[in-house]
Amino acid sequence: GRPIPGLDPLMLLEICLEASSESMLVPAHIWTPWFSMLGSKSGFDSLEECFGDLSAHITAVETGLSSDAPMNWRVSDLDRVTLISNSDLHSPSNLGRNATVFRGTPGYSAIRATLADPTPDNFGGTIDMFPEEGKYHCDGHRKCGVCLEPEESLNHDCICPECGKPLTLGVLHRVVELADRDKNQLPDNIPPFEYIIPLNEILAGLFDCGVNTKRVRTVYNDLVQKHGPELEILRTMPPEQLDGDGVELLPEAIRRLRDGNVIRKPGFDGEYGVIRLFEDDERDKIQQAALVERARSMTARLGSRVEPLAHQTHNVESALKSPKPR
Repeated sequence: GRPIPGLDPLMLLEICLEASSESMLVPAHIWTPWFSMLGSKSGFDSLEECFGDLSAHITAVETGLSSDAPMNWRVSDLDRVTLISNSDLHSPSNLGRNATVFRGTPGYSAIRATLADPTPDNFGGTIDMFPEEGKYHCDGHRKCGVCLEPEESLNHDCICPECGKPLTLGVLHRVVELADRDKNQLPDNIPPFEYIIPLNEILAGLFDCGVNTKRVRTVYNDLVQKHGPELEILRTMPPEQLDGDGVELLPEAIRRLRDGNVIRKPGFDGEYGVIRLFEDDERDKIQQAALVERARSMTARLGSRVEPLAHQTHNVESALKSPKPR
């Protein structure tokens, strides 16, 4: 669960530093509307407002599922801190769906030093899910099924057009509110960043079933056992190596993922978004074409064996139709 200590953030940081000068406090999912450093309900608009004269001790912040590095780069106040991306571990299968890449000797001191002074030699950037999948990316009202971009929300005075109640303002709205850079304007010396879709979610989309189904678990385990860690399959392994694993569209899905060629349905007001690699009809057509191609290939391989096989089939059918002996 998520502890709610009821302490002012500045007081919490003071307690940490009094306990040890080597302590490190990293604000997590900093844009989430309710319990976060820059969320729309937090009351803070900057590091200084949140941590006062101790803000220099904050060397890193965690961006959360609903934002990515480019969104955070629009706020120059965050240039002084290292952006990291961690998974909030609701279940073991979610471990690593967001990640931070460190280089060098693992250990607390090395991590602390890297966050204070990231360089290409010690910091490899972040791995994120697409921010639209986060459940507070856009503005909206879940009860009414209303999901709006910030500009649309402002046109409605941030009031739900269906019921007249206030909208829950999402991460994108809050970023736009605090941004002092255009979305195409980047700070200097930005670290690498990339996107992934968890492998079990990719498989569930290809099979048109739930992520926790037996079929997804079985194929996932087979792929990892054969090819190695999930992040290597998603990030570095040549997609053609997945040919012949019994999942027709997986190599193409990996290619589309790495190209950022995805279909995005953003999350809002606590409702997770959906990221897809294929439209339903497109997926079905490709799979049907693959089945036809396999059938043709099998027919070609059989060649002259097709006629004897047909003759044997006819004999079996005749035997089944003949009266059974008493």
